[in-house]
Amino acid sequence: MMGAVVSFTLMAISGRAILLEINTFELMLYRSIIGVLIVSFALSRSNRGFSQLKTAIPAQHLIRSIVHFTGQNLWLYAVAIIPLAQLVALEFTNPLWVALLAPLLLGERLTRQKFIIVIMGFIGVLIVARPGVEPLNLGHLAAILAAIGFALTNIATRRIMRHDTVLTLLFWMTLSQAVMSFFLSLPGGIPWPEPALWPWIFIMGITGLSAHYCLTQALNIAPATTVAPMDFIRLPISAVVGVMLYQEPLLITVFIGGAIILFANYLNLKQKN
Repeated sequence: MMGAVVSFTLMAISGRAILLEINTFELMLYRSIIGVLIVSFALSRSNRGFSQLKTAIPAQHLIRSIVHFTGQNLWLYAVAIIPLAQLVALEFTNPLWVALLAPLLLGERLTRQKFIIVIMGFIGVLIVARPGVEPLNLGHLAAILAAIGFALTNIATRRIMRHDTVLTLLFWMTLSQAVMSFFLSLPGGIPWPEPALWPWIFIMGITGLSAHYCLTQALNIAPATTVAPMDFIRLPISAVVGVMLYQEPLLITVFIGGAIILFANYLNLKQKN
């Protein structure tokens, strides 16, 4: 989990540095190319090799990649606009959206207890965003829509993992997102990044995979009820990074709202158990 926390934090810092020069589609293009190379190397070293890339559900992979690509671009857009601590707190709504959408997409029951938990989580969102007190902007909307996109991605992942391996999923995701990024970047031309940006681009490409790998490994070792609360450490770390690097305000409401969202996530996991 500490590997995941470090990876997500470095992803946000590198995203801010890169987006000063290039847009989100161009960033996703370079990041996805690096991802394809890393996953291809991992496939070459695995027992089943590239034979595992054959899939009986290509449409599900494509839909998942499109949804995740959309969520990732929204997340990157929000990274550049709103304080890091607010972004992370709003990200924590991801499991709540899963609880709300899973009954529609996976046929799971939305119990009264789960509905109350979801409402509790969104009260936390209101405390973090402080509508009426602080001006809301497109960054807040993008962060919430990104959380919904990641929730839909998680639901799609559940379905795909019944049939394919993690490396299969990561390969088709990075390859399809590289293709989408390429065509979306074409209208304005695809600039070659300045030399100073390349270290940040490599960090973004590596941490984009390492974050999900570390999180998956943590969930394989420990139950979700243990892992999920540990993710909360991202909030104070992001707040400190925001203050030290970007002179962002340190708001107690972000921690209060984030704690409520986290507690709602914890209760949601306890319901599953």
